[in-house]
Amino acid sequence: MWIDFDKLPHTARIWIYQSSRPLTDAEATAIEQDIQPAVANWAAHGVPLLASAQLIHHRFLIIGVDEGHHPPSGCSIDASVRWVREIGMALNTDFFDRSVAYVAPDGLVHTLPLAHVKAAVADGQLTPETTIFNNLTATKAELETHWQIKAGDSWLKRYFQKQTV
Repeated sequence: MWIDFDKLPHTARIWIYQSSRPLTDAEATAIEQDIQPAVANWAAHGVPLLASAQLIHHRFLIIGVDEGHHPPSGCSIDASVRWVREIGMALNTDFFDRSVAYVAPDGLVHTLPLAHVKAAVADGQLTPETTIFNNLTATKAELETHWQIKAGDSWLKRYFQKQTV
């Protein structure tokens, strides 16, 4: 059963899928049209799930479910992964991208392959104050408080510590 994302409880479980590239307005509209019916009909062992999805920054597809209503099962989670994979294939983007997503000085979200992090720190592209996205966030409450964090407060801090030693 579809619910507006903002009406999901703070305890709702979420999954964040990061596109390998920014999406166009038309692609964002297509995603919203594809994902809403899938989520509205999402079920675990025949029991409808109370769930939602939203696209943020034309880059992050976030799916949430109210586990207090009914928890998702392994099969239902697999189904949601399949939707995201199919949407990505249709739009020629990878929603399973594991690059570091950060907010650049231009205010836009950019990504950086993990292999380039050390060089980006060395040349000042990434600083301890750079906002990055923690896509391992697991609940709606964490999304609101710990999704966008300073690089110096994340797993990237080890790169900055080496820089100052």
